[in-house]
Amino acid sequence: MDRWKTWLASATLSAAIAVGAVTLSSQDSDAAPALTTTSTATSTTAATPGVGADPSVEAEPSDGLDVIGTDARFSVSVLDVGTGEALTYGDGSFDTASIVKVDILAALLHQHQQAGTELTATEQAQAAAMIEQSDNASATALFEAVGGESGLEEFNDLIGLTGTVVGSDGYWGLTQTTSEDQIRLLEVVFGDESALSDDSQQYEQSLMSQVIDSQTFGVSAAADDADDAALKVGYLQRSATGLWDVTSIGRIEAGGHTYLVAVLSDGNDSLAAGSALVDEVARQAVAALT
Repeated sequence: MDRWKTWLASATLSAAIAVGAVTLSSQDSDAAPALTTTSTATSTTAATPGVGADPSVEAEPSDGLDVIGTDARFSVSVLDVGTGEALTYGDGSFDTASIVKVDILAALLHQHQQAGTELTATEQAQAAAMIEQSDNASATALFEAVGGESGLEEFNDLIGLTGTVVGSDGYWGLTQTTSEDQIRLLEVVFGDESALSDDSQQYEQSLMSQVIDSQTFGVSAAADDADDAALKVGYLQRSATGLWDVTSIGRIEAGGHTYLVAVLSDGNDSLAAGSALVDEVARQAVAALT
């Protein structure tokens, strides 16, 4: 991953990002359900990608970009798959919220590869619900299936996620990560040289390409055709502050190039403001490499 020591020095984002209002239908009123273990995936509606009650963590102000209309903090990383050019803006660690579900599924697939086994029918149903609908109960079941905190940490060490710390006490949504690490994870899911087999990659890519409409924002805003994006989003309201973590990772096509994009944010006043922020950050970051 030495590429990340040679980011484009000239690739920067605009110093002013206007944050507009967006309509998110049922996302606006969904409350994060408590995490419970389930043996089958039964949810048929979108669940809030995050966790229930959580430890008190204060959101921090922006540490770099002066963003119009928000005091939120964010970081973005982009990789042009074809040219190898990459950039990042902002630093520090952020809560993953539900983008960690991509990591959980990758770890599960890798464990089955090592054992020479296939996902069970129940695991397949849970994986689809976890990625496509962001079902939290399914995520908890698969998180436990990979060995919980220690199992996911072991996989993350294998794939080089040096800046990621898995949430403790079952709070997978409070996993801390960096935008650079999320690009590394996306390379495992989409890249040519991967710890995952071709079949495992294609399986996870397929699920990320079938996410329900209410779970598509952020990186897809930078795509030529948002419907072609393969992505996962996350959002979580912190109980201590009432502020929102909003995250989005995935692969898009724009201007004839393929990009891996990761946008992380926290300290958003609302889910709508956070969604608009990650949309605009993704657009400007990809434009900076175009």
